[in-house]
Amino acid sequence: MNFKIAVLPGDGIGPEISIQGVNVMTVVCKKFGHNVSYEYGICGADAIDKVGDPFPAETLKICKNADAVLFSAVGDPKFDNDPSAKVRPEQGLLAMRKQLGLFANIRPVQTFKCLIHHSPLKPELVEGADFICIRELTGGMYFGEKYQDNDKAYDTNLYTRPEIERILKVGFEYAMKRKKHLTVVDKANVLASSRLWRQIAQEMEPSYPEVTVDYMYVDNAAMRMILSPTFFDVMVTENTFGDILTDEGSVISGSMGLLPSASTGESTPVFEPIHGSWPQAKGLNIANPLAQILSVAMLFEYFDLKEEGKLIRKAVDCSLESNVRTPEIQVESYPKYGTKEVGEWIVDYINKQ
Repeated sequence: MNFKIAVLPGDGIGPEISIQGVNVMTVVCKKFGHNVSYEYGICGADAIDKVGDPFPAETLKICKNADAVLFSAVGDPKFDNDPSAKVRPEQGLLAMRKQLGLFANIRPVQTFKCLIHHSPLKPELVEGADFICIRELTGGMYFGEKYQDNDKAYDTNLYTRPEIERILKVGFEYAMKRKKHLTVVDKANVLASSRLWRQIAQEMEPSYPEVTVDYMYVDNAAMRMILSPTFFDVMVTENTFGDILTDEGSVISGSMGLLPSASTGESTPVFEPIHGSWPQAKGLNIANPLAQILSVAMLFEYFDLKEEGKLIRKAVDCSLESNVRTPEIQVESYPKYGTKEVGEWIVDYINKQ
């Protein structure tokens, strides 16, 4: 297969982990006989500094011309600490999702046996947790009509039937590929938008008779993720709820540096780690590259190249079991590996298979 990949390193630790993702993509393509080329684009604070736009037209063009986007992170404290800033790095991420029509965010939540002790949950609760959060990505409050003055502000949580149907379809189809268990998360006891979500999900149920469907209020879902994370298989929800729940789910594994994600929809799919830009670690060679590397595994799997994805996942598992780990998850008596060294170990492992 011929791959044309848009690479968006972004801000903070983004460029460092991006290099490791590209290196893994390159070695796997070489091993399996694929051709790959890369085109780089700017985004986030880096793009604001250079051209005044967090997602410039040239970057959009690069993304649209690619088969997939390998994205890293955006964000910078100089914008976070300035409430009056009119342009922010995160606006670039929202613009990318909107302009590429990426309405479905797929976030796997899984645990690694050798890292169970790093989870904030008791081992008996978290061991075996393996579920997928599917978040609607281009509707709801993040994109609805907004207003703010000194005395009043509002964000409109608008959803239409086609927007809800298409994301629920993704949820049902993922459930069919897994354990055939779907949890629809809403707040239908309070919000009209949630009642429409629930109504449409109930209408779609008969089309997927093999899928067991639960309906759960978002506050209960947040509680169940802590008390019984193994309950879930596939969870689907709207944009704001999904943003919160997926971040909650991300820490179950013991480190935000371990989990990848995919954003898919009408145009070029985007694959990215779920962690932020961690600007305090920029240039220190301590950021965990595994989420970026696992995003490459998801990229291959998206194109139904399962063996390629499987090899990457095996390499990541072996690196963890061999204690080749960045500082935040390393065992006390073992050496702490840097971002670059972990990436190099995984590339070397793949080369030897």
